Amino acid sequence: QVQLVESGGGLVQAGGSLRLSCAASRIIFSSIFRSVTMGWYRQAPGKARELVAGITSGGTTNYTDSVKGRFTISRDNAKNTVFLQMNKMKPEDTAVYYCNVLNLSFWPWGQGTQVTVSS
Repeated sequence: QVQLVESGGGLVQAGGSLRLSCAASRIIFSSIFRSVTMGWYRQAPGKARELVAGITSGGTTNYTDSVKGRFTISRDNAKNTVFLQMNKMKPEDTAVYYCNVLNLSFWPWGQGTQVTVSS
């Protein structure tokens, strides 16, 4: 089954930047990854997991209001990888970040990557 591995998290000061990566492996057909809409999700302590950003197979992107203008999602279909560039970060961005599909039954969740923004 598909395996999702997130990386790139860490500790950053408010106003700083991080770039997250999510690599999908064990995909039987590479065409599957490029055909699905992928998203980045996050879960802060004591809160439900929320969708942060999404990118369609055609490259159309959308963002939750709280990150618009600060975060950018992108993908490299040749490498089965999706990215999240996070700029002008805020303490409220602190969470574990995950990637997964949108509008489909979820693939098995990865371990996520911890992002901590200090004030």
